[in-house]
Amino acid sequence: MSKNVAEMLPGETAVIAGFTDEQTGLKLLEMGLLPGTAIRFNFTAPFGDPICVSVSDVDLSLRLEEATTITIIN
Repeated sequence: MSKNVAEMLPGETAVIAGFTDEQTGLKLLEMGLLPGTAIRFNFTAPFGDPICVSVSDVDLSLRLEEATTITIIN
């Protein structure tokens, strides 16, 4: 069973395994979300969307629909 970034808990760290959607994956690659890179889930906005993650010491805001396309390895 694969897990995605949207299922992570605040403070949790994982490694990006890949993407389930090619078009969204290309956008995320350009943002620096590369497979094999550590990703940390920081927090969720008050109404649950967007979320804040850290990759390579950079904080990024992602929509939940984007976060669900990022598969991770714990």
